[in-house]
Amino acid sequence: MSDRSPVLVWFRKDLRLDDNGALTAAVQSGAPVICVYVREPQAEKVGPLGAAQGWWLHHSLNALSGALQARGNRLVLRSGKPAEALAALAAETGARALFLNRLYERDEIDPDILDTLRRTGLEVRRFKGQLLHDPQEMRTGTGGPYRVYTPFWRALEKDGEPREPVDAPRTVAAPFRIPASENLAQWDLLPKRPNWAAEFETLWQPGEAGAHQRLARFIDKPVEHYKRDRDFPGLEDATSMLSPHLAFGEISPARIWHATRGLAATEDMIHFRKELVWREFSYHLLVEFPRLASANWNERFDAFPWTFDAAQFRAWTRGQTGYPIVDAGMRQLWRHGYMHNRVRMITASFLIKDLMIDWRRGEAWFRDTLLDADVASNAANWQWVAGSGADAAPFFRVFNPILQGEKFDPEGDYVRRFVPEIAALPNRYIHKPFEAPLDVLRKAGVTLGSTYPRPIVEHGPARDRALATYAHVTGRSADPDPRDR
Repeated sequence: MSDRSPVLVWFRKDLRLDDNGALTAAVQSGAPVICVYVREPQAEKVGPLGAAQGWWLHHSLNALSGALQARGNRLVLRSGKPAEALAALAAETGARALFLNRLYERDEIDPDILDTLRRTGLEVRRFKGQLLHDPQEMRTGTGGPYRVYTPFWRALEKDGEPREPVDAPRTVAAPFRIPASENLAQWDLLPKRPNWAAEFETLWQPGEAGAHQRLARFIDKPVEHYKRDRDFPGLEDATSMLSPHLAFGEISPARIWHATRGLAATEDMIHFRKELVWREFSYHLLVEFPRLASANWNERFDAFPWTFDAAQFRAWTRGQTGYPIVDAGMRQLWRHGYMHNRVRMITASFLIKDLMIDWRRGEAWFRDTLLDADVASNAANWQWVAGSGADAAPFFRVFNPILQGEKFDPEGDYVRRFVPEIAALPNRYIHKPFEAPLDVLRKAGVTLGSTYPRPIVEHGPARDRALATYAHVTGRSADPDPRDR
């Protein structure tokens, strides 16, 4: 590329300048760099996974554009099928090379796109960076993929520290004429009427700068009590809140891992790293089983007789099940585009086991409403709760929404925040208003069936039905785990 022809850097779910292999290599080539993001056709299902992520994408692209402008460049936005859009951009600018970072969830479609671009004469170079370790390089002793998390974690530990992250370039040389860009506002990624994302901006700062601020704040204090506090949704700063930034690639896992290197190897720090590695494990599962979001990993569950009650499903999505911890979680999801991890497990268990609704419906709802929706983690986590995934919790582990609420939200702080209509109930009944005496309900201003719904199912019989169905399908008796009763 000694003729100084420009190179294209195709940004996708790597909306950052720091520790970006494709951008670093492009800058080091000495050639002018054209930074491009392609909005692909919605039917391809490779852009934002849902409407909530569209909001984040708008602000993240805006932040990335600003960061590039500060380094003497800017972001070019184009729409269309990537092979066509990138080939047209290369022809327009005389670019001779395309640099991009690998996305493992696109392994089935990227080869055709990249081969098409190579046939136009473009040199194509692909880099790693979405994960700490490449799935093809992390194998068991027999050469196969890992299917159980604990051995996977041990192998990663044995493999040594991940690579050091690479700092963002100070400048990104632009060509003499930067090509025209589409207008981000005209992509209509932001909600209008109603503006269901009104509270998002009070909680989130999309973009690379926001990601690094989140990381610094977490490392400074909350990580000290991470293992203990992370299960309590009423503690607002007990988790890192980095998951949306990771989902959009605004920060790399290597940068997060590196930030923990200077900390003492406490149980809290190790537990935090294990959560990062769980995401890693989910991608290894996805590479092994690309249909992770649509098919049971364990084929035995293909015969499971799921039911579907539209009214019950709607009540679940709206946070109107009559179980406060479930309703608080579903309302947090709608208001903040996020749900506490412990509560995700509770709400998922309720949908799958109390309502006997197929996990794929829940996965799809989370995919559309979560800011941190991630094709690998979302699917792996739903299959984990359903018992149908690799290294999953057994199906007969049924979460009791009352006991889970009492254990992990003992003062009712989380429920009162998101289910204010029952906030005046005493702690004794905050997780089971349907057991409160009438005078207690009246004093708290609660009328069951009017101001707050009665339970849409009774947990005990619903649990028994789920276990009986499981036993019938598998031929195995399934006594409930006493920890979850």
